[in-house]
Formats: sequence, structure tokens, C-alpha cells
Amino acid sequence: MLRYLLILFVTPLLLSLNRAPNYGYQIALLKYNGGGDWYANLETSLPNLIKFCNDNLKTKINPEQALVDASSSEIFNYPFVHMTGHGNVVFSSQEAENLRNYLMAGGFLHISDNYGLDKFIRLQMKKIFPDLEFVELPFNHPIYHQKFDFPNGLPKIHEHDNKSPQGFGIIYKGRLVCFYDYECDLGDGWENPEIHNDSETAHLKALKMGSNIISYAFSSFEKNTSK
Repeated sequence: MLRYLLILFVTPLLLSLNRAPNYGYQIALLKYNGGGDWYANLETSLPNLIKFCNDNLKTKINPEQALVDASSSEIFNYPFVHMTGHGNVVFSSQEAENLRNYLMAGGFLHISDNYGLDKFIRLQMKKIFPDLEFVELPFNHPIYHQKFDFPNGLPKIHEHDNKSPQGFGIIYKGRLVCFYDYECDLGDGWENPEIHNDSETAHLKALKMGSNIISYAFSSFEKNTSK
């Protein structure tokens, strides 16, 4: 009963989003504790993705990314939260509860492993959903087939351990609430190409896949909050 009342309380918060004039939604970068570099791609990554989505999907996302702490109630203002880094992540019990309530209420978390995040984030996500596991999404999942088609799943943007890229998800009550790109490095791919000496082809692939994630998350959010 308490959980049901909580959903009724937080869902309207997601409906009253942080909207600037002439924009629909604003999306945010997650700040977390533990010493990992949550700010790894701060300057150009999300801003480039936002511009690409607004130009190609005709979205009206505020071009200014927000920064939000894992513990903050402000997270309920953002339908899409992005997380990245190379190192340690630690969610306190309060932060885990806040993130769990956010995701249960219709929010969406995208995690991009910037190489070195994997062994930490898997443990921390268990604090959020102790009974759920990351599952690898099949290539026919809709997230790979929005405006842009990725029949073989995630594109390979950066080479780390000579492994194929994988897309994992956490599914809560039939809804994908978290998408995790591993051995792919989408967040780096969104940055200005000269930062990592990325080819224009790799940069464009990363932006297209990122826009698919945004498109999927927004459509899922609209369906969830219109019920």
C-alpha cells in the first residue's frame, strides 16, 4: 500500500517537469559519490546529443543539460538521466531509494560505461533493484529500431578489450527503466570528434544510437504518465 501511495505521489512530479520557455523537456547528467568521474564527458557529450535530437527528431529539449545528484528530489523533473564514468560508484541507501522511486515513477536512466565502470555499477544497481538483474537486450528490441535502424545492436565506438558491444537493460514490471551500454562508449562518441580523434562516421553512429535511446525513453515516459 505504501509503495502504491508513493507512486501516486511522485508520478505527478514527473508530469510537472522542469520546462524552460519554448522547450519541452530538460535532461540531466547524474552526479554520484564514490570517487568516480561522473563529469567525464561534461562539456560536449549531452549538449551534442540534445542538438542532434532537436535537429533530427524535432524534439524540443532544453539545450542546456541539468546536473542532478542521485539523492536529490530534483531528479523527478527530468524524464531522462544520463550517467557515465570510469571508476567507482557508491549509492547510499537513501540515494538508492530515490533512484528506485524515480525509475518506478516513469523516469529513465541511461548508463554509458566509459571503461572501468562495469564492476562498480552492477553492484550499485542491485541496491536499487535487489530482485532484478541486467539482461542483454535482443537486437530486435525497439530501442535499436527507432528513427535509426541498428540491426546488429549497439555500434562499436571505442575499442577497450576487443569485445563486442552489448546493451543491457533493467526491466521493471514489463518496462525498460534503465539501459546500459557496455564496451561501446556512446557517451564519448557524442563528444566533439576531435576530443578522442573519432571519425565522423563513428561520431554520427553514436549520435544516432543516442537519439534512439532518447526517442524510446520519451515515448515510454509519455505512455507511462498518460495512464
